[in-house]
Amino acid sequence: MAGLTTTHLTSLKKIYSGKVRDLYEIDERRMLMIATDRLSAFDVILAEPIPDKGKILTAISNFWFELLKHEVPSHFTGDRPEDVVSPAERAQVEGRAVVVKRLKPVPVEAIVRGYLAGSGWKEYRQSGTVCGIPLPAGLREADRLPQPIFTPSTKAAVGDHDENISYARCEELLGVELAAKVRDTAIALYRRAAEFAATRGIIIADTKFEFGLDGNGTLTLMDEALTPDSSRFWPADEYVPGTNPPSYDKQFVRDWLESTGWDKTPPAPALPDEVARRTAAKYREALDRLLG
Repeated sequence: MAGLTTTHLTSLKKIYSGKVRDLYEIDERRMLMIATDRLSAFDVILAEPIPDKGKILTAISNFWFELLKHEVPSHFTGDRPEDVVSPAERAQVEGRAVVVKRLKPVPVEAIVRGYLAGSGWKEYRQSGTVCGIPLPAGLREADRLPQPIFTPSTKAAVGDHDENISYARCEELLGVELAAKVRDTAIALYRRAAEFAATRGIIIADTKFEFGLDGNGTLTLMDEALTPDSSRFWPADEYVPGTNPPSYDKQFVRDWLESTGWDKTPPAPALPDEVARRTAAKYREALDRLLG
């Protein structure tokens, strides 16, 4: 299926390719961040694109950055992507790129969980904890937690697995003051976003934020925000505690990959067009619901 799996700009220097995004240097203060249609599952980048996924992710992220700007500054510069590339390259950035500040990344991923799902549910069944945090007994899969919890992880290189860490380890990596600032900001952002999403019929079960520090040391939200790639979105009208709700994320792809017997080492099996189309439709539905 048609989609942008990689970018080729000659007017700017490429400095990084992640699981989804390509970064280009503009100058010492700014970068161009382009969301491709790549999809990774089980930390493996699939060969087949999800059509328009990058544009959908960019639209969703931009919406949240605007909504949450009073909670925390974002990486936006306000510059137009079309103005920093050559005219011949504008098709590669249209609708899927942003011009962002160059920040010093905070070396942890700020994960907030509001519901018991995924790996958290697996751990809870074994030990009554999530990322080592004790939870009340008797919770069911997909139950809402008494309070959102902060469960940081290390940020792995492409192809490696992120590793959950304790809050004490987070303090060692960031320092006591910055660790508390990241935790409190992430939880506040989750609460605000979850409140809004509820008005649009979406439950945000969990999400992952990434932060950086600007030249003044100000904590700044960067990368992406509250997309189906970084969050678990459930349709509220299909939510039933005790079951695994359907989601607007790439779980559809994960389930298909699991059904093939793949051992989760590269390369991944070729993704059928129908699976790619249905995954794209899930992303599109999340965008349409959120933005009305």
